[in-house]
Amino acid sequence: MKSRPFKVLGIQQIAIGGPSKEKLRTLWVDMFGLEVTSTFVSERENVDEDICAMGSGPFKVEVDLMQPLDPEKKPAVHTTPLNHVGLWIDDLPKAVEWLSANGVRFAPGGIRKGAAGFDITFLHPKGNEESPIGGEGVLIELVQAPPEVVSAFAKLAQQ
Repeated sequence: MKSRPFKVLGIQQIAIGGPSKEKLRTLWVDMFGLEVTSTFVSERENVDEDICAMGSGPFKVEVDLMQPLDPEKKPAVHTTPLNHVGLWIDDLPKAVEWLSANGVRFAPGGIRKGAAGFDITFLHPKGNEESPIGGEGVLIELVQAPPEVVSAFAKLAQQ
């Protein structure tokens, strides 16, 4: 296997789904004190989500509280309470190219703008015959880290 041409820098987000954002907000915003920084609604993704934050600066972690627009449609963002984990990646295109070449299966959609404005793509929760490596039941979002996050993680690694 060729040397990996990218780094996973850290956790960018966790996404939690439920039938109602209100109940999720009670715990994460009212009880834990996270701040709602924005909202995102997408018919294509079947999601209405509040984007919350903990921490600050390049080490801020997003916590997305999601409910489906239509509980009968897919993706069913509410049927797996921990919907997905997002990882900061220093070079998303190189990561996708290398991972694909090494048997990792990606969900349909390719690299695109995500809810928080960063380029994203998803690893499929399950491998298949053509691409046998998947998330073993977990949807994993790869998120292009902006330059200030890449730099902050590089400085942290030197300490």
